[in-house]
Amino acid sequence: MFKSYRNMLLSAVVVAAASTTLFAGSDASRTYANGKKVIDGGSTYPVKKGMTSLYHVNEKAHKTSFKLGRSATKDEINAWNIDVMPDGTGLPEGHGTVEEGDALYDEKCSSCHADFGTGGAGYPALQKGNAYEGQKSLTNQRVDGNDEGPIRVFGTYWPHASTLWWYIKTGMPHPHPMSLTDNEVYALCAYIVSINEIKIDGEELDDDYELNRKKFLKIVMPNKDGFIPKIDGKNGVENARKFFNDFKNYGNGTRCMKNCFKGKPVLARISGTGISDYQPPISEKKELPKKKAGGAAEHPGKKVYDASCAVCHGTDAMGAPMLGDKKAWAPRIKQGMDTLYDHAIHGLNGMPPKGGTSLPDAKIKEVVDYMVSKAK
Repeated sequence: MFKSYRNMLLSAVVVAAASTTLFAGSDASRTYANGKKVIDGGSTYPVKKGMTSLYHVNEKAHKTSFKLGRSATKDEINAWNIDVMPDGTGLPEGHGTVEEGDALYDEKCSSCHADFGTGGAGYPALQKGNAYEGQKSLTNQRVDGNDEGPIRVFGTYWPHASTLWWYIKTGMPHPHPMSLTDNEVYALCAYIVSINEIKIDGEELDDDYELNRKKFLKIVMPNKDGFIPKIDGKNGVENARKFFNDFKNYGNGTRCMKNCFKGKPVLARISGTGISDYQPPISEKKELPKKKAGGAAEHPGKKVYDASCAVCHGTDAMGAPMLGDKKAWAPRIKQGMDTLYDHAIHGLNGMPPKGGTSLPDAKIKEVVDYMVSKAK
């Protein structure tokens, strides 16, 4: 993040750090995690006479050792350790061209992220033009009538491309995570890098450009040095510890719990933003629209379907049976409604339980009824 954003983006840290000082006393009276202050400037306190600071403590619980389960084996750890680090750790061999990525994107990604990664319908944009130009917008703030805020998409904001590879491989496409091959992930990364107009080793990516592990590690993101403190590398933890324990870096520069502010606070108001001259003008009426006389009542499951299920079942590109596709639904309907209810509520393959919602079972069944009614 840029320094101009420091106070705004670290407000939560200020609260967390300040809250640990209520019973702090002097540094000599405190003990620290591993002999050092913790990252956020807080501290730990020893248990003395059944109390830690002003709080009573169950000393017996503190002395109890727990031995639950067993240590994970090396193979189990390797199976879980699937992240990709900026230095290339975890990045496999593979290759894919921009053209191959373009075709894959149209097939598996565009239904959510829209054509050319422009985003929409609640799904994030993957690009907003040239990443190098967009990166300059990160210092923009919506004050003094300026309504052009920072552009924070992959190309302009992310410090490392390794996160892109890891996220696509382990989390995309949404209905079928971990279904892409390494070569397909390289192809999609090549396409996304290209539409952000990011150069690799000084070279622009055309349709024939083939991305592989060696070239991927040469990607330098425009905003790689835009974050503070610097958490990469062997000194990352100490850099964070040093930064957050220097209270001049955020807040008002003073560690305090009262009388921390002098004078009256000034509220910053955002003005001059948004669109006001709508054509036709926006209606100011508050009542609900009148129902058409004699019209058929809306199915009770349609509203939930539109809000939570259409993103996957509204297209055949997501691998889910599309609404109204009689051929796709026929074998499923043949299994019986109880089976359909069970699959919808508890999940099956790429279908998450309840479609990823927290709706009650009765509402999910209404959605199933609605979708089945459209397939008959």
